[in-house]
Amino acid sequence: MTIQMRALFVHLFTATGAVFAMLAMLAAVDGKWDLMFLWLVVAFFVDGIDGPLARRYDVKTNAPQFDGVLLDLIIDYLTYVFIPAFALFKSGLMDGWSGWVMIIVVTFASAMYFCDTRMKTKDNSFWGFPGCFNMLVLVLFALSPAWWICLIVVTVLSITMFLPVKFVHPVRTERWRVVTLPMALAWVCFAGWAAWVGFHPESWAHFGLVLTSIYLVGAGAVQQLTEPKD
Repeated sequence: MTIQMRALFVHLFTATGAVFAMLAMLAAVDGKWDLMFLWLVVAFFVDGIDGPLARRYDVKTNAPQFDGVLLDLIIDYLTYVFIPAFALFKSGLMDGWSGWVMIIVVTFASAMYFCDTRMKTKDNSFWGFPGCFNMLVLVLFALSPAWWICLIVVTVLSITMFLPVKFVHPVRTERWRVVTLPMALAWVCFAGWAAWVGFHPESWAHFGLVLTSIYLVGAGAVQQLTEPKD
């Protein structure tokens, strides 16, 4: 197989995320939250490995007829923002006025963030919370906190999207990658486990989700505070 064909297949692989997004949305409409999150976890896994494949086969050079970055952003908005926000609203965790505030804030702020040219730092981390509401909403489903806690967390992270605070990229941020990448993979496993058991309150998956989420959310800020001064 030629390098051009391999590069093209990377684009096709990325595009499968749109299919998984539709399957997740159909499950969400039917209120099948565990199934919805299983599809979102699959889409998250695809998103985690298509980037390294794209760089390995240099898709910009070998399959330039498709814009992989644009394709990835379209799918990410669906799976990271749109579907999770819909689920949080319709599930009852955030309904009434708080649900409407969440829907407006999350979708609007994320749309602006996803087109922000300052999204990445020099070390390939993210400037601001990278709009991973799929991860946040899954944790909220697992823990089932009060609506006001959901509102505070959603609002704070939405504001943080536009603050000069680092958030690590599990694959591309080299510093601490030996820890960050296993943590991200563990998060995916715990997320799939939690969804598979229907977010049973006694599942050990919830403990794993909280632990890995705390690391992934806070690692970038700690790195930023401990960076050596030039």
